[in-house]
Amino acid sequence: MTVVVGYTATDEGSDALALGARIAAATAATLEVVMVLPADDRSVITPPAAGYDRLLRTTAQQWLRDAVSRVEGRVPARAHVRTAESFAEGLIAAASEFGAGMIVVGAGGGGLRGRHRVGTVADELTHSSDVPVVLAPAGARDVPVDAGVSRVTVAIGTRPGSEVLLEEAASLAAAAHAPLRLVSLATVDLPSGLDTGVIRLAGAAHAESVLADARAQLPADIDAEVVVGAGEKIEEAVEVLDWQPTEIALVGSSRLAQPRRLFLGSTASKMLHVLPVPLAVVPRTRDGERPRR
Repeated sequence: MTVVVGYTATDEGSDALALGARIAAATAATLEVVMVLPADDRSVITPPAAGYDRLLRTTAQQWLRDAVSRVEGRVPARAHVRTAESFAEGLIAAASEFGAGMIVVGAGGGGLRGRHRVGTVADELTHSSDVPVVLAPAGARDVPVDAGVSRVTVAIGTRPGSEVLLEEAASLAAAAHAPLRLVSLATVDLPSGLDTGVIRLAGAAHAESVLADARAQLPADIDAEVVVGAGEKIEEAVEVLDWQPTEIALVGSSRLAQPRRLFLGSTASKMLHVLPVPLAVVPRTRDGERPRR
């Protein structure tokens, strides 16, 4: 597998680099570190100065050399400067060029340590990419590259696309030699006057049924832990679960997404507010097609 990292010379870029290198090391993958610069025709009002563009490219190349030097000897890594109308567009093109199985980017600036704050690039990617996008939480740079992936957790629902999501999760767990955990979030909106205990029990029973169906879809040689996260809200259901510092969570793209494209749904957005581990968003597919690996 190939992992593309969207790199910037910032803390968020360092988070993405560290997480991408950790996934690559755990799965014996190649790391392609990409910095995207504005396209030459980015402005029709103020033409770009050739000297400025040369300086920008030279600086970017130096930043990339410094970045790759941090992971050399641990994973096969190469540096690339690309130009595009947007950072996200450049990363999607790079993923296509390298046949990448995923794109890794950092959280937006200002996120709490161990938490996500989706910035402009991550937001655009999670609404347009045709390969899984992995969001690195703030502070991911402090986890050693050789820490590996301790567990792969996949959030299972009832909407179309769960088969592809399960395949991606099982594939990642197998490649990383990590255990697989299936999670269903049993949440309820509680109108006043209703018996919350009864509602919780009904929600948990439905979640367990969903998990049983999901587990039955897995190959016979793959074992998986099944867990229900219960709460009045998505955030509460996520927070009651135990999370290991070096695990990765996966969710499926929203049903609103076009085939082979991402769209970050409301459940995933709510999870991001409290999730303390990296989150991978997996595209939906059609007619049995799978995301490119």
